[in-house]
Amino acid sequence: MEILDNPWQIIRYALLCFIPIFVAMDSVGIVPMFLTLTRGYEAPERRRIVLDSLLTAAVIGIIFVLAGKTIFLLLGITIQDFAIAGGALLFILSIIDLLGDGSARVHGAEPRGALGIFPLGTPLIVGPAVLTTLIILVDTYGFVPALAAFALNLGVLFIALFKADLIFHVLGENGTRAFAKIMSILLAAIGIMMVRKGIMALIGLYQ
Repeated sequence: MEILDNPWQIIRYALLCFIPIFVAMDSVGIVPMFLTLTRGYEAPERRRIVLDSLLTAAVIGIIFVLAGKTIFLLLGITIQDFAIAGGALLFILSIIDLLGDGSARVHGAEPRGALGIFPLGTPLIVGPAVLTTLIILVDTYGFVPALAAFALNLGVLFIALFKADLIFHVLGENGTRAFAKIMSILLAAIGIMMVRKGIMALIGLYQ
């Protein structure tokens, strides 16, 4: 990790950190997932979920930037364990959405803000890919550039999610329902992918 001695160097390294985090976070891909998971919620509720999800993501990201390796070491887990657990939970959530009509979620079976914590805050916004990327970037460029790039990416995602209401308006109720089912299938696929990558990485570690 290189020691930074001037603000311009910090800005340069933050820009270098931005792209890897942007790719790992996949802000464009999160928007349709957000539309699916918040189907049936009023606009003020969706905005509250956005804030909850970004706050959750920010807290988790900052903690992992500052103490990610130490936390995993103390708990005796690896990033692969995290990927498998997160993927399994995403798969279960998608199956519930596919087999039901989402009414339990819409009518408050889950605590308010629960979607902002899981699965939006983690693992969709800040999941294994982002956490791994952050840890690598901290080792390469330092804490300040990595945190600055992470904050900038959250700002981009904030704008994207707040504009999601426009997509609801364009699609309409029937379009949103059809879109939600398709995205639930993709959500299940993402969960399986996370489990698969986690298992493959674990196999690689022990070979």
